[in-house]
Amino acid sequence: MSRSRLHNGDRGSAAVWVLACSAVVLAVGAVVVVQTLAVLARHRAEAAADLAALAAAGRIGAGGDPCAAARVVAAANGATVRACRVSLDPSGRSGTVRVQVSARVDLPLVGPRQTGARARAGRLPGRW
Repeated sequence: MSRSRLHNGDRGSAAVWVLACSAVVLAVGAVVVVQTLAVLARHRAEAAADLAALAAAGRIGAGGDPCAAARVVAAANGATVRACRVSLDPSGRSGTVRVQVSARVDLPLVGPRQTGARARAGRLPGRW
């Protein structure tokens, strides 16, 4: 038998292997991209919650509604305040604020999802 007759059955198998490996690499890459975008969305929601809580705490003792300040700052950061609770000391000049926000994220291949975060901030007595 000639050498060309022995290897005819393997002809084109390298292309199949290259395509299969490329598909696996593409699938893993897509999963990594979706997971990275989800983590980024969670970090943005956490930042929005932190900033909203700080804005609300800054309004304690200064007049006005602390939760309204939290809503404005959260909206500016692409989030929505779901809960806002203010705990004041008896003088009303210090206290803590707890804020819970949610943000919408559109993930490729998965679709729209909601992510959320919580934060707490306070104002001590005798501080500006």
